[in-house]
Parts: sequence; C-alpha cells; structure tokens
Amino acid sequence: MSSDALSNLLHEERRFPPSDEFAAEAVATSELYDAAAEDRLGFWEDQARALHWETDWEQALDWQPPFAKWFVGGKLNVAVNCVDRHVDAGNGDRVALHWQGDPVDDKRTITYRDLQKLVNQTANALTELGVEAGDPVAVYMPMIPETIATLLACARIGAPHTVVFAGFSADALASRIRDADARVVVTADGQYRRGEAAPLKPNVDDAVAKCPDVRNVLVVRRTGSDVTWNEDRDLWWHEVVDRQPEEHEAQAFDSEHPLFILYTSGTTAKPKGILHTTGGYLTQVAYTHRNVFDLKPESDVYWCAADVGWVTGHSYIVYGPLANGATSVMYEGVPHPGDKDRWWKLIAEHKVSILYTAPTTIRTYMKWGPEPLQEHDLSSLRVLGSVGEPINPEAWMWYREHVGGDKTPIVDTWWQTETGAIMISPLPGVTATKPGSAMRPLPGISAEVVDEEGKPVPNGGGGYLVLTEPWPSMLRGIWGDDERYKETYWSRFEDMYFAGDGAKKDEDGDLWLLGRVDDVMNVSGHRISTTEVESALVSHPKVAEAAVVGANDPTTGQGIVAFVILRGSAAEGETLVKDLRDHVAKEIGPIAKPRQILVVAELPKTRSGKIMRRLLRDVAEHREVGDVTTLADPTVMNLIGEGLDKSKGDEG
Repeated sequence: MSSDALSNLLHEERRFPPSDEFAAEAVATSELYDAAAEDRLGFWEDQARALHWETDWEQALDWQPPFAKWFVGGKLNVAVNCVDRHVDAGNGDRVALHWQGDPVDDKRTITYRDLQKLVNQTANALTELGVEAGDPVAVYMPMIPETIATLLACARIGAPHTVVFAGFSADALASRIRDADARVVVTADGQYRRGEAAPLKPNVDDAVAKCPDVRNVLVVRRTGSDVTWNEDRDLWWHEVVDRQPEEHEAQAFDSEHPLFILYTSGTTAKPKGILHTTGGYLTQVAYTHRNVFDLKPESDVYWCAADVGWVTGHSYIVYGPLANGATSVMYEGVPHPGDKDRWWKLIAEHKVSILYTAPTTIRTYMKWGPEPLQEHDLSSLRVLGSVGEPINPEAWMWYREHVGGDKTPIVDTWWQTETGAIMISPLPGVTATKPGSAMRPLPGISAEVVDEEGKPVPNGGGGYLVLTEPWPSMLRGIWGDDERYKETYWSRFEDMYFAGDGAKKDEDGDLWLLGRVDDVMNVSGHRISTTEVESALVSHPKVAEAAVVGANDPTTGQGIVAFVILRGSAAEGETLVKDLRDHVAKEIGPIAKPRQILVVAELPKTRSGKIMRRLLRDVAEHREVGDVTTLADPTVMNLIGEGLDKSKGDEG
C-alpha cells in the first residue's frame, strides 16, 4: 500500500498531546522508560517489589530460549497479595466490587474484608473436596462475585484454575476439562443474559458425561432454575461453602508455580492451553494496571467491561485490580437494544473514573447513536481504554467525544492471552495518542516490526509484530506440549516471539496494529489488511460497523467482500454500495475497492463480542457455514447467507 494511502488510513494529523490534568504527576511515570532502558531486569525487580513476597528471589530471570523463569526462588501467595494484605493494611472496609447483576434490582457491594471471608471459605471448601496444590480446577461460571472468589481460592491453595467462558458449548467444555485433567468443576445453575435466565448446569452435565474422572461439580444457585442432580457428584455451593470457617492459613508458592491454564479458541485442532505462572504474571498485571490506567486506588472506580472467561477478565478484572487494592465495577450483563443506556446509568451511579472495553462494543453504541448517553452524567470518567482488537480511528474519536467528553485520554492496548498483560499502549500524561494507534511498547517491553527475514522495518513500513526479549507475564508454554509451544510461537523468527499479528510503523515510529496476519488479503499481488478496509468503511458517515473478508477470486486471487451495518438514522439507497466502494478507493486506493458489499442488520459475533470472520468467509465463498455454537445468535448466519444470495448491484 502506498505511503499516501497509509497516511489517509491512519489519520496521522490527529494527534492528541498529554492532557494538562495528568501533566503534574507524569514526571515519575515518564521516568519508567529511562529506568527500563538503563537496567531492564532491575526495572522488573523494582515492579516485583510492589508485591508481598514471603521469600525473596535469588535471580531475576533464567532465560533458556524459549523457556523463561522469572524471580527464581521467590515465593508468594497470589490471594494474599490480592486480598489479605489490603485488609492487613487497614483497608478492609474499602469496596472491592460494586457488583451489578443483569436483573436491575440485583446488586451487591463487597468490601475487601467481605472478599477475604468468601475466598477463605471457598478455599476451605475446595480443600474439603480433595483439591490439593497442583490440581487443576475447571470453572464454568457467570459474571458473579463467587467466580472471582473461586479463582482466588484456587490461587490461595495453589490449584491452577482453567476458566471456560460460560457461553461455550458442552463439547468445548469437555475438551478443556479433559486436557487439563480437572477433577472438580465449579459452575452455576444458570446465568442472566439480556434479561433472561439461561442454563449452565445442563452443559456441565453433558460435558462431565464425557469426563469420567470428574468427581465433584460445585453449583452456585444463581437463577433458581430446575436442574438435573447427581447425588454422588453434585454439591450446592451454599450447602458446602457457607458452612466453612472464615479463616484460612495461606501457603506461599514458588514464583513459577502454575496459576492458571486458559484455552485459546477459534481452532478446530486440540485445545491450546496457555499456561501462566505466579510471580511474573502478578508482577506485570499489577504494574500495567497501575500505570496504563493511572490508577489512584483511594479515589478511582474502575470498570473493565470484559468477561472473566477471557484473559482480559483474568488480568484486568481479577488479578491486576485486586493486587492494586482498586475498587471495581463488575457487571453480569451485556449491551443490548432493550436497555441501551444501562452502561451509562452504571457509570453515573458509581462515578466510574476508568472504563476499559472492546472496540466492538464501542461500535455497537455508535450504531445506536449518542442519545442514550446524553441523559447521564459521565463527567467522572478520566481514562478510557480499548482492548481486544485494533480500534478504527472513527470509533476511537466517537469514544473520546461522546463517552469521554472530548477530554479523556484513550489507552489503546495491545496484548494477547499468551502475553498475559498489556505490552503496547500509551501512558496517560506521558505519551501522546493518535486515533487507532497503540503507540509504543511499555517500559520494560521490547517489541519490533520486522520483514520476512526478521529485520526491523523503517518508519513508514509494515510487517510482522515480534517481541524480542522475555517479559515477566509471558506464557510458560502450552499445557502438556512443549514442542507445540516452540513450533507455534518461536519457529518463524529466530529467538523472537512472533505474535501472529501484522503491524505498521508510521513516520513517527508509532505502531498501528493490523490484526492477525491471516487476515491479510492478497488482491492482484497487493497485500491489504482487512482492518484497513474496515476502517475506511467505518469512516463513511452512514456506516456504524464493518467486517471484511477475502474470498477466492479467479482473476485477482482474492476479492474483497464487505459486510456493513448502517448507523441508526441511515437508509439503504440505490447508490449506497457504489458510494461505499468509491469511498474505500478514495481512502486507500482503487485496488482496495470491495468486490461485493452487503448491508446487514447484525454481524456474527461470539458472546464475548468478537466478529467471527471465518464464518463470513464461508458465506462469501458459498461454502457450508462452519460451527456456529459459540455465536451469541447463530440465526444471524442464515440471514446473512440469504441476503448475500439476493443482493443486486453490489459487485464490482
């Protein structure tokens, strides 16, 4: 792609310097860059000392590529760091969680002292069920406080947890239980989504039927739904946990003791269990949460609007915020048309000051328009964050203008399940921001964009995003498969971790993430990112959201097929498709004109909000649509397929 086209796409003229609000306190944060550059390992040791260690480490890093051990010989307990030490410091009455259920009247306020008691009781219950240090525990639960207590209880007794997102199928759950060899499953009778009770226990029953080694299923009564019961295996949470002692003596574990296994999705192969350990992981999630969001635990109210079932929930709902003694909002529900202003009510009610969410959610609110926000006081917000995928510049600007009052800095963060914590992001008050750019690696992180030969590209160039030095929260391998770990992440470039994402540097050297490299299309020999075309489409005033895929084309190799959702007030006119194709040509170049554009009401999204582009590719290539069980609404694919077949005048 030409440099002119890249400039058009990246909107480099829109650059926001650090705001005055953060300038006074930014000096100390900016010094982190100098400290990390001068002594990288010493820098990470300083971050680790912000935690409570029972035994100090003997060595900061043991690096035997591609295997790392951080803070070797050190011992600590994660739950003590996330709960007990705050109570011991006199902050037991500080609110840990403002929990809001999907039913509007369902809410709880949980202090750090309350959380300590619940975690201790849960730890005692798991011990009573025979769970010992090193025994994996499967967790298939909704967004309720008992979920956080379960994770911390597992960490307290040294039992690695494997959380399976509560929207996954019974087969997906079973495969993960088997791979982790979990003998205990913690779940709920059901959960609330969009105002309706949805079952969970039946999926667990189906999954456990394929996992004969599971000996107990511990069930939270959430919805009161009738469930099938196995008296030899199933136990009610309130009957087992509530009678436990509120005290529990925590044991310190080695820094490299397994903390959790989290399985990546989107593949038909054997599940890939990403292993994270204790000391390095907690060090980096606490450090990044503290600095990326400019956290002031005494005054901030923080809301990460993700699900605990994903790594964002692990790192920035549970471990990072609690390690820092933060007050958080935890919400069971999801945005939906019947309750368009629910989020903004919550922000106004709790005076949320930090909001961290995904671009797909921001684009959903763009589609609905700014009106639902306007009746609510959002002036408490001072930092906004974006996570999960590259954010297009128009969504970035809408987020800043309508949610942030055109004043809040936006931290556009890049990281992965595998990295464990944020790796690339602006720092409020220190770095400038650009709409759609993650900017620079954080202090202590070494990232580069390289070409096919592994050589760094110059400013203005694009290529593959790699990490060139080990980092504390890095995955320690794939559970039970070291060879797969080496082949998947370390075989493409020598001694460099290949993230699987493409990236570009602008003329200032700032980074623009372009998504997975397998989402790069080859059109007549030109490599065009799906993200680039999606950003161009969404910059059109009538388009709220877009998804782009490459489909086989006998002439060009691949043709660009786009699926677009219009803004609430926009109508589909006779010339709309032509206007959109011309708009893309103007923004990027004629080579990027979509071959076909279909206006749709919805896009296929998982229950976590990610667009399933592989399904759109199936439709675009007229194949049978693949597995739709992880979609929030599987019927969306039927409507898209019918619409594509009936579409007229939308091919170039």
